[in-house]
Amino acid sequence: MSTDFEALRRRFPVLERKTYLNSGSYCALADSVRDAFNAYMDERLAIGANWDVWVMKNEAVRTAMARVLRVTPDEIAVTASASAGINALASALDFTGPRKKVLISDFEFPTNAQIWHAQERLGAEVVHVPPAADGYIPLESFARQIDDRTQLVAVTQVCFRNGARLDIAGITRLAHERGARVMVDCYQAIGSMTVDARALDVDFAVGGMLKYLLGTAGIGFLYVRSELIRELVPSNTGWFAQQDIAAMDIRANRPSSSARRFEAGTPPVVNCFAAEAGLKIILETGTDAIGERVRALTRRCMEGLAGIGWPAVTPADDGRRGPMVAVPSSDAAGLFTRLMEQDIVTSFRDNNIRATVHFYNSEEDIDRFVAAMGANRARFGPRS
Repeated sequence: MSTDFEALRRRFPVLERKTYLNSGSYCALADSVRDAFNAYMDERLAIGANWDVWVMKNEAVRTAMARVLRVTPDEIAVTASASAGINALASALDFTGPRKKVLISDFEFPTNAQIWHAQERLGAEVVHVPPAADGYIPLESFARQIDDRTQLVAVTQVCFRNGARLDIAGITRLAHERGARVMVDCYQAIGSMTVDARALDVDFAVGGMLKYLLGTAGIGFLYVRSELIRELVPSNTGWFAQQDIAAMDIRANRPSSSARRFEAGTPPVVNCFAAEAGLKIILETGTDAIGERVRALTRRCMEGLAGIGWPAVTPADDGRRGPMVAVPSSDAAGLFTRLMEQDIVTSFRDNNIRATVHFYNSEEDIDRFVAAMGANRARFGPRS
C-alpha cells in the first residue's frame, strides 16, 4: 500500500506558510508533537508532579527508539543529547593499554571530534581520516588507518557540512576484522532513512530527536550492543543509571545491567512527551518508505540544480548521499537571508547552503527552491 505523503504533510502547520528545507537543523513541528507539549503542561497544571507517568514516558521513548534502530530496549539509553551519550561512552573506555587510537573522520560534527580529543589527556590518540581529492572519504582511506592499535572508530553516517554518506557497514567490517569497535553518529540520518544497527553491525550509535525523528531538543539516545554492556562501566553516571533507581543509595555505584547505565540524572521529562509523539509518526510511516521518498526528493533537487548550472557538492550517488543537498555559494549567509525573505527556510555551514529534506516535503518545495536558487545565482553563485 502506498504512503499518503500529502496527508502526512498536512500534519505540519508550518508547511502552509513556508518552504521548509531545514530538518537537518530542527524539524518542522507536527500537530501531535505540539499536542504532546500541551498535554505535559495540562498535566502539570492539574496534578503537579506525576513521576509514575514521567518514568513511563521515558520508557516509552526507549522502546520506540529501539524499534526505530531495530534493536532491544535494554540496548538503548535515553540521554539529554548526543554529546551526553558520547561522553558516557568515553568515560567507560580505557586508553592505558595498547589500543589507544580513536579514529574519526574530517566529516564529523564538532561534538564527536571534541569529546574524543578531550580523552587525549587520558591517553587517547585521535587520528583524523581526511577526504580524497573528490571530497568524499572512501572505504580505502579507513582501511589504511584502522590497525591493531585502534580501539574505536567513531564516525558520522552523514556529514553535516555536505550531506555525504559514509559506508558504515564497510567501515564496521574493517574495524571488526582488526579488533576495533565502531560508534556511528547517525544524527543526520536517523528518521530520514532506515538505520538498522544490527544490519550495520555497529557497536554503538548516538543521535537525538530534534532533526529527522520529529521530536525536540534536549533529548537523545545511545545504543550499546548487548554483548558489550556489562564490560563497560561509565564513570559519567547518575541516579537514573543505577540498577535500582528507587534505592537512593549514597554508599555505592551499582550501574544498571542494561544500557540505562549510560544515563545520568533526572530524565528530560517534557522532551520525552514530544519525542514519543515524533517517534510514533516515524514508526507509523516506516523508515523504508521515508528513505525512498527522501532519496527521490534529493535526487530531484540535485538534478534541478545541475540544470541551472549550479551543481551541489553533495554526492550524486544515492548510496553516498543523505537527506541533505549542499550548494556552494560565494556568500552563503547572504543567500540564506535572501531565501528566508522568500519564505524558503534553509541553513548554511561553511560556504554551503543546506537544503535538508524530509518525507513531508513535496516536489513543489524542491522546484521552488531550485527556481529561487536560479534567480539568485548571479549574485550568490559559487566562487569561480
